Amino acid sequence: MVILILAAGYATRLYPLTIDKPKPLLPVGDRTILGHIVKKISELTEVRDCFIITNQKFFSHFSAWAEKADLAIPLGVINDETTTNENRLGAIKDIEFALKAKGVDDDILVIGGDNLFEFSLKDFVGFARSKSPHASLALFDINDREKAKLYGVARVDAQGQVVSFEEKPPAPQSTLIATCVYYFPREAVRSITTFIASGNKADAPGNYIKWLSEHGRVYGYNFKEPWFDIGDIASYEEANRIYKKKA
Repeated sequence: MVILILAAGYATRLYPLTIDKPKPLLPVGDRTILGHIVKKISELTEVRDCFIITNQKFFSHFSAWAEKADLAIPLGVINDETTTNENRLGAIKDIEFALKAKGVDDDILVIGGDNLFEFSLKDFVGFARSKSPHASLALFDINDREKAKLYGVARVDAQGQVVSFEEKPPAPQSTLIATCVYYFPREAVRSITTFIASGNKADAPGNYIKWLSEHGRVYGYNFKEPWFDIGDIASYEEANRIYKKKA
């Protein structure tokens, strides 16, 4: 298995905090957001490589951080060569870029670089592997249809299979949202190029999840542990306050 951490965004909604610092390297509690993710990754075994994919602006920041990261597996940084929020590739094209750059033909675990979660990655990967060769994603019930409009929204059946998925719907059919933690078995990884070549929107991972669910099967892992989406300064300050208290 190979892990990809998505960190190629410019986080303009967190300005001025992120003008000269990438969002995943903002401190939350006793470590950076990325530090919390790496701590979760350390639970996993059978990981061949871990890559952070970022942009030209923040490549040096992540490279310096990765040199000091406490992770037993190799941690590399990939530059997608974009320079502004206007010419960024989008999440799915960034995944494709990373896979081609490193010649990856393996199962992949994709994690958003601004993702703060408390559930066990070991449990999630175990669930996902039980559903292979189908893709899986981590789902959280936000219990608020108004807030759900800001995310990818899923409906699942009794077996956990995703029966519908909408990216930022104006009228959400549920409050079960995607949290940017995805497991793509090799078969789903190979379909990414087909998805992009077909002219589908490649900015949000949810667009690929929707396509996969319509062309096969996708399963949702519904967790109950705390989760934080660092989308603006208010949400960042709230998460920082809570994690400082925990620390």
